[in-house]
Amino acid sequence: MMNKHVIIVDADYIDRVAFNLIVNFERMLERRIPQADLARWVECIALDGGVRESEEPQETTVVLIHEKEVDRLRNFTPADYEKELNEKAFRSGLGEFVIHAVPVEDITNKTSLLLDTIDLMADQKEVKRIMVVPNAEEGGVYDQVRHHLKSVNDDKHITVFAMQPMPGGNFRQEILGYSLMQALGIRGEEV
Repeated sequence: MMNKHVIIVDADYIDRVAFNLIVNFERMLERRIPQADLARWVECIALDGGVRESEEPQETTVVLIHEKEVDRLRNFTPADYEKELNEKAFRSGLGEFVIHAVPVEDITNKTSLLLDTIDLMADQKEVKRIMVVPNAEEGGVYDQVRHHLKSVNDDKHITVFAMQPMPGGNFRQEILGYSLMQALGIRGEEV
């Protein structure tokens, strides 16, 4: 039986956070910071979310939710949602990662789409781990996600990522900045 995991991401938010880290660390370290390696970042999120190498086959679905008018990530590589990311996959020691770029259509908003995606994935019996990267900095989105996750079965391992510790819930929390620093090639000893 295949272990299945899901990473649900507000892609516009992580792109903005990556930009802020690039600007700040270039100034602090006095060197150019390259664009973030998306595959490396996804692997770091999976590791922080508890995914480990396994003898069993594993698949992690990555859902990048983005505004419809935005066609690419500006601070990651690869970046183009349709040409380079949507329906693409890569393998690592953690298994196969399958990426889906999902634009927010006019009939909904990003928060509703994020919550609906959580529900959809939580209802799938084979999904063991759910990792959520919401925009925890604006508009009460984090509180909505936290409240929403109360209804998810206890058999799911849930991790929510934010840039700073947030009020708790029935899930683990991890700091988003660590995985982004890793993907940007910023080493701990430099800081």
